[in-house]
Parts: sequence; C-alpha cells; structure tokens
Amino acid sequence: MLKIFKNEKGFTLIEILVVVIIVAILAAIAVPIYLKYVNQARASEAQSALSTIRKAYEVYYQSYSRTDDYSVEQALKDAKVGKSTEKSWKFEVIGNPPKRYMATSTSDFAAGEGKQVWYDVAEGKFHGYGIDQDEEDFD
Repeated sequence: MLKIFKNEKGFTLIEILVVVIIVAILAAIAVPIYLKYVNQARASEAQSALSTIRKAYEVYYQSYSRTDDYSVEQALKDAKVGKSTEKSWKFEVIGNPPKRYMATSTSDFAAGEGKQVWYDVAEGKFHGYGIDQDEEDFD
C-alpha cells in the first residue's frame, strides 16, 4: 500500500503554514482599510443631508435676514431629505446664525446609534464618524 503513495507529490505542512500566515497578514492589512471605506460611505449620507440642510438655512437667511424661527424640521422638508435618511439620522443646528450642523445616528443606522457627523461653519469642513479616521476606533 505504501508503494502506491510513494510517487505522489503534495504540499508539506510547512508550505501550507507559510501560505496561511501570508493570507492572515494580508487580511490584517486589508480589513482595517475596508472598514475605513465602509465608514466613509456610511458618513456620506449624513454629509449630503447636512449640506442640503445648510443650503436651506442659507436660502432662508437670504430671504428673511434671520433664522431664529426656522426649524430643522422645516429645513428637512425644504431640502427634501429622504425618509430613510431621516430615519437613520437625527439632525440639529447649533447657533443663530448657524455655527454647526450636526447629525447623530439613530438605532436604525447600520453601524449603530450615537455616531456623529458635523459641519463646522467657521472651518468650512466636516468632522466625525467616517471622516476623522485617525481618531476613530473600529469597534
């Protein structure tokens, strides 16, 4: 019986272990990069909604020279933000005139609730979940 398998070629255990280790190293590099892109994609929904809300506030301000009686709900309606976005994110505007536009994820959000994305008017840029990746933990 041993003579039958004597001429068979195959991989040694060491060769298989080396391949498994190489695949594990590649996965350890690829998974955090993939998670970063997933977080950025999820945050883009909030960024888009915040941009349209900000534009609605700007139009209202240009029309009436104030925003103190303009609510986030009215801005969402004027900006025509989709129901799925409203379900996934809670929006708020800080300041009068607005200094910060903020979105906080709800329990319906795919990555869980409590994630925040905000637009700082003074800086003119977005911050938070999926954007400031160096400060983000991948929990």
